[in-house]
Amino acid sequence: MNRLKDKVAIITGAANGMGHETAKLFAEEGALVIATDVADGPSTPYGNSNIQFMRHDVTSEADWRSVVSDVVAQHGRIDVLVNNAGIVGSYASIDDFTLEDWNKVIAVDQTSVFLGIREVGPHMRKAGKGSIVNISSVWGITGVSGVPGYQAAKGAVRTLTKNAAITYAKDNVRVNSIHPGIIFTPLVQAQAEELNAAVIAATPLGRAGQPREIAYGTCFLASDEASFVTGAELVIDGGLVAQ
Repeated sequence: MNRLKDKVAIITGAANGMGHETAKLFAEEGALVIATDVADGPSTPYGNSNIQFMRHDVTSEADWRSVVSDVVAQHGRIDVLVNNAGIVGSYASIDDFTLEDWNKVIAVDQTSVFLGIREVGPHMRKAGKGSIVNISSVWGITGVSGVPGYQAAKGAVRTLTKNAAITYAKDNVRVNSIHPGIIFTPLVQAQAEELNAAVIAATPLGRAGQPREIAYGTCFLASDEASFVTGAELVIDGGLVAQ
C-alpha cells in the first residue's frame, strides 16, 4: 500500500465524513497526513500515527498561512492539498436566502479553496510538482431548487480548479476537482429525510455513496498514477448527472 509513499498531504475538513476517510486512506497508502478542521479534533480516532491533526479555520487567511508555514517548517514541503471542507448552510430559496447565510457558505465552500490554492501553490511551484484536489459537488454542475449559496460556491470551485490547473501546468502542479453525489456523511445525515430519499431515488445506482468511495477517487488524483490528469472533473455520483 504505497500509492502515496512519503508524500506530505494537507486535508481540510478532516474531522469526519469524506475528509476523515480520505485522511485514513492516504495514511494507509504511505502519506504523512496533516488533517485539519475547525473542530477541536476528529469525531473518531484515525488509528494511524501518520495522521497529525491541526485545528484550522479554512475561512481565515491567517490560519491558512500558519498551517502552511508550520507544515513546510516541519516537513520541508507539501505534495498534496485536498480542499475538502464545506457546508451546505441554508436550504432556503433565492428569494428567502439571507446575505448572512450567503457570506458564510461562500466563505467556507469557495473562499477557503482560493486561500488554500494561493498559500500552497507557491510551495508546489518551487518544488516543481504537486497535486491539488478540490471537492466540489454534482450541485456545482447541475441545478436544483434551494441551496443557492452552496450551488454558487461549488460551481465556482469547479471553474477555479480549471483556472489553477492552467496557471500551474508549466510547473508540473496538477489541479483537479471531484464532484460527489449524495454521500452518507454526517452532513447528509443531518438533511431532511425526504430530500435524501428524493436524491437517492434519482440516482441510477439506487443508493447513497460511502465516504471511502470519494477517498478512492481523491487518492487516484493525488497519486502519480494521475500524472497526466489536470483540470479534470471526476464525478462520483452513482450516475446522477449522466441522465
